[in-house]
Amino acid sequence: MENNSELTIENLAPRIHRKELSPVELTRFVLDRISRLQPAVNAYLTVVGKRAIEQARTAEKEIIKGRYRGVLHGIPFSVKDLFYTRGIRTTAGSKILKRFRPAENAEAVDRLLEAGCILLGKTNLHEFAFGPTNINLHYGPVRNPWDREHISGGSSGGSAASVVSAQAIASLGTDTGGSIRIPAAACGCVGLKPSFGRVPMHGVIPLAASLDHAGPLARCVMDAAFLFEALSATSLSGLGPGRASAEMRKGIKSFRIGLPRQFFFHRVQREVRESVLACIPVFEQLGAEVLEVDLKGMEATTRLAAEITGDEALAYHWQWLAQRPQDYGRDVRIRLAQSKKNTAAAYIRALEEMKAYAGRLARVLETVHLLLTPTIPMAAPAIGQKTVNFSGAKEEIPQALLRLTRPGNLSGLPAVTLPCGFSSGGLPIGLQLIGRPADESTLLRAAYAYENATPWHRRFPPDIMAAHKTETAGRKR
Repeated sequence: MENNSELTIENLAPRIHRKELSPVELTRFVLDRISRLQPAVNAYLTVVGKRAIEQARTAEKEIIKGRYRGVLHGIPFSVKDLFYTRGIRTTAGSKILKRFRPAENAEAVDRLLEAGCILLGKTNLHEFAFGPTNINLHYGPVRNPWDREHISGGSSGGSAASVVSAQAIASLGTDTGGSIRIPAAACGCVGLKPSFGRVPMHGVIPLAASLDHAGPLARCVMDAAFLFEALSATSLSGLGPGRASAEMRKGIKSFRIGLPRQFFFHRVQREVRESVLACIPVFEQLGAEVLEVDLKGMEATTRLAAEITGDEALAYHWQWLAQRPQDYGRDVRIRLAQSKKNTAAAYIRALEEMKAYAGRLARVLETVHLLLTPTIPMAAPAIGQKTVNFSGAKEEIPQALLRLTRPGNLSGLPAVTLPCGFSSGGLPIGLQLIGRPADESTLLRAAYAYENATPWHRRFPPDIMAAHKTETAGRKR
């Protein structure tokens, strides 16, 4: 079919609408890639190929009869295995729920199906979404499509890997401390965490309800905008649904973009810092003003987010943890057990501190439209790597991965990551933009303008199917 970089909703939807491309043909193409790449990447826990073909045939008949639903009609997508899917196994990446089959869909899943999307299957994740590496001790790690010895990032790692390797055209993930943005940055795609509450969480297995968000992972910013409109039932333009394309192309002249003096560029690898700072002249050439802003007090966010997440996760897992502790992976069991030491008073104080922090961040955004930061402070670490070195200072991998994305969850502000370069080892580097409350329109306009002024969105991993086949043959010999 198309070159890998052309497999976007933006390119495919007009062809489907004109009946030049059949949803059945497209779905079969993606399912074929899943069957070939699953052993190498491990992006999926469950694939529903027969059901997907049936949905594709229905979409094709509707389109032929003139009942075209819009740009998502006939587009194959994957779903993080945290979302309820009617009659389809929903494990949350755990041993505890390995046989769970919900009687209903999550509301977000229903919205994509109503828009005409075709469900391919459920993607691998860090167990119960409680970790940023996507090293799942029950189902195996998701491997980075750029280098399978490196992590995909998590917890929506299977979603990001499926999109980047064209095992799905788009995906649906969740983000409690960075779980959409971390894997999107590590794998080199677009990940949008909308404002808190913009995408319904009904039917999603929770990690921490005060911080949980749902949103899209996609191959380009326009695709993320299309998906956001469907997921949130929100028009980006205010002129009715399906107007994302017109809104994105308005440009960013007169936008004010804030570059934080504190926190976000500290303990960041040189290649990441240089790639993100190289975005500044691009935005300036596009007509935006980039200026430094003070953003003090961010150092507390790591502790604060960890406390709230741990306490709320423990409340959800309390009974299982008491009755079936051996069924949890060691890393998740330890994190849950640590939260038993916390008091109710400490949890309430943490929520109050979160509100105060969110207010400080919102006040900074009264002076600028957006903040510009790295998404994660390094390129994707190797599988099994325990620490990362920042100019002589060591930091544990999970803490480093989460450090720059947690502010977006504590504040509930919308944030998007998109590729802005590659490391010397050939791994993607992510740019994060953080926007004003409920202003995904401005956020996505800025991301779209940058994306189209740079080449990074056209780079996807070389076809790894042949490489995997060669390696497999070599092992057999």
